[in-house]
Amino acid sequence: MCRTFDDELFSDLPMVNDLCSHIRQYRGKMLRPALLLLCARASGRVTEEHRTLAAVVELVHMATLVHDDVLDEAEVRRRHPTVAHQAGNEAAVLLGDYLISHAFHLCSSLDSQYASRLIGQTTNTICEGELQQVHHRGNYGLTQEQYIEIITRKTASLTGVCCRLGAHFAGAGSEAADLLERYGLNVGIAFQITDDVLDIAGSEEQAGKTLGRDLEKRKLTLPLIHCFAEASLKTRQRLAALLDAERQDRAAMWELLNESGSMTFARQTARRYIESAVSQLEVLPASEARDSLQRLALMILDREQ
Repeated sequence: MCRTFDDELFSDLPMVNDLCSHIRQYRGKMLRPALLLLCARASGRVTEEHRTLAAVVELVHMATLVHDDVLDEAEVRRRHPTVAHQAGNEAAVLLGDYLISHAFHLCSSLDSQYASRLIGQTTNTICEGELQQVHHRGNYGLTQEQYIEIITRKTASLTGVCCRLGAHFAGAGSEAADLLERYGLNVGIAFQITDDVLDIAGSEEQAGKTLGRDLEKRKLTLPLIHCFAEASLKTRQRLAALLDAERQDRAAMWELLNESGSMTFARQTARRYIESAVSQLEVLPASEARDSLQRLALMILDREQ
């Protein structure tokens, strides 16, 4: 998969190759290719189509990371300077577009249009989720339901489609593909909730990326939403003051959200989504791949990066 990814991005322009070489450092958990290939194996078999699609979904994911770093003004990703910080926002935006373009170019090499249409629909959904999140910046009345809709679109839609593609191209029936897509959606929601918790409570050294940008941009995530909805008036006023401050105090924010029970609530919510994800796997026959999908889901709850 990695060789397909690298071959697809090769350019006759050295400066483009330099930028593409830089984003190889963004490779971390490779969650989305892993989901696609494990769902394929659990559904029957892994084909060359799966290997191509694993590279496609990683290209799409990399594009979202490059663009997110522009939106969040992040300086570090995977313990290295972001493209935006190193080469500027213009280069980062164009490189993100370049990655998306190559994702569809590679996807078009498949005989079937099924994957292209599904991934196209998913990239549209991701953009809608990001636009929703930008629209709701500073909205201290954002509800949990609105938040879940945002992260389902901007994060979970891609993990869901990875699982569906894995199942579909392994010859699984529509019911199994539906259940595995639901597994992927629940995993994606839990992943984003955990990521949002780490943005408040995590260590930049352990996470390997810039933290606290959601707070600086006044993007409400689940711990903050719970606190605004459930805490005392005094606590809510203190939270609003911390968010409105010129410089965010992550330590003070963490203490407030921890005391209000909001951090615990967010972690428990992520756990419920993981439990729901694991329950979808019951449709699959017992196999090492099914066990791996279960372990992968449970590992999300303990991640620190």
